[in-house]
Amino acid sequence: MDILIIYGSVYGNTEQIAKAIASALNSLGSVKLISVKQANPSELKSIDILIVGSPTHAGRPTTAIKEFLDKIPAGALKNIGVTAFDTRMGIFFAKIFGYAAPRIAESLKDKGGHLVLQPEGFVVKGKEGPLKQGELERAANWAKGILKNKERKI
Repeated sequence: MDILIIYGSVYGNTEQIAKAIASALNSLGSVKLISVKQANPSELKSIDILIVGSPTHAGRPTTAIKEFLDKIPAGALKNIGVTAFDTRMGIFFAKIFGYAAPRIAESLKDKGGHLVLQPEGFVVKGKEGPLKQGELERAANWAKGILKNKERKI
């Protein structure tokens, strides 16, 4: 099974979460972890699962993640399992505007992907972090849900 994890990171917190997810999925097959800066939609042709992660900024993913998602052709994710994650501050205003992960997941589904795991958010303390204690372990455990659901469409 070929898994591609694409992430955007501003202060390094989302990258840490992406690495924890990649490490947890290594037993499933080939896992490729790349920054959105190096991502190219042509890489999507030979994968089984795509995971996209971004910090939450004003309820949305970063511009770089949004631009990458916009470049994915319609139907390009057919027969590919998808999910998304974000890093977020656990504050009241963020709850009003929403979070990046559900928006990313919807975009991936709109491109033909089938959701293999509900999107998830991981909490950072303050704008620049660090991650809340236990979030790396929680990310690894979340990723293990992909192992259980890889064939199931949510």
